[in-house]
Amino acid sequence: MNTYSLSLHRPFRDRSFGLVRKFLRINWLFVLLVCALAGVGYAALYSAAGGAAQPYATSQLYRFLTALLLMLAIAMVDIRAIAKISWVAYALGILLLVVVMKFGHTGLGAKRWFIIAGVQIQPSELMKLFLVLALASYFHRASYERAGNPLFLIPAILAILLPVGLILKEPNLGTAVIVALIGATVMLGAGVRWWKFALLAAVIAVAAPVIYHHLHDYQRARIVTFLNPGSDPLGAGYNIIQSKIALGSGGFSGQGYLQGTQNQLNFLPEKQTDFVFTIIAEEFGFLGSIAVLALLFSIVAIALYTAIRSEHQFGRLVALGIGTNFFLYCFVNLSMVMGLIPVGGVPLPLISYGGSALTAVMLGFGVLMSIHVHRDVEFAVQEF
Repeated sequence: MNTYSLSLHRPFRDRSFGLVRKFLRINWLFVLLVCALAGVGYAALYSAAGGAAQPYATSQLYRFLTALLLMLAIAMVDIRAIAKISWVAYALGILLLVVVMKFGHTGLGAKRWFIIAGVQIQPSELMKLFLVLALASYFHRASYERAGNPLFLIPAILAILLPVGLILKEPNLGTAVIVALIGATVMLGAGVRWWKFALLAAVIAVAAPVIYHHLHDYQRARIVTFLNPGSDPLGAGYNIIQSKIALGSGGFSGQGYLQGTQNQLNFLPEKQTDFVFTIIAEEFGFLGSIAVLALLFSIVAIALYTAIRSEHQFGRLVALGIGTNFFLYCFVNLSMVMGLIPVGGVPLPLISYGGSALTAVMLGFGVLMSIHVHRDVEFAVQEF
């Protein structure tokens, strides 16, 4: 069992530097990119409401500003203090997943969130970050040889399978797959051999028919619609057909802000949430879409850069996990609206309307900035 000592060894770690020195060490380029992406989201949600700040844009702005302050506050917390509560956070995440199964709000046949004091909480979104913290804590200081030991990997595998199983029970297949992929990425970054994941993928491929048979009816319908959207153009295939029309109608430079016909005439489904990117593509065209993709890619790149710059394994693995989570958000959402994968209800982070995903992403960004600020601290490990 590992415990993290908060002993200080370098001048930067002296308390005399205080919060001001930490504040200056924040990656302000990253903060600027995050704010720019939130600005894109505000503009898209303003357009989604027909050129009005209500009901989407203003409330999303307030959520973002609150989450931004929370992100900056977390950035000031010593990453070793965060490491100490990794498994406590994981246990809290599991507890919340159990609670949502019992008392959660039911929507579209699934229990995925509950409301406390007017705040909507979706535990599966928080679980992504909590799992990353727990796995990074487990693999911190593990040698390459130990990371390849099958017996050593059993607790980590169980730590991934438990939340995946609970999320599948909601049911939420898309998020469960993302959580599994995030866990696998952290394990790969910790030194687990790639061929073990290849073997697992082969087993899943062989078992695909059995897995398909046990899917819910709506999940099988999504796969059928993905393979042939025209089979039910006014029903299950309507969303993806309208999404493709909007994407194509933007052309090279777009139809103009607030001028998108698919958007303003309300042909676009769920345009403020899952399909918000179609508004950007229709109104700003290929150029606007590429600009937004560049913003998203820059955030992923800085997360990976933070992982590389970190001088401790815990920070490297957590930054890798947070970057992977953000990338999967973007990849799944964008692939979904383009018709490359089945529709799965995954939002586009900081752009789609909604509080749970935005808060979870910003919490992760706060931890990412804490890693950057404390990238050169030393973890003293005591075995007992």
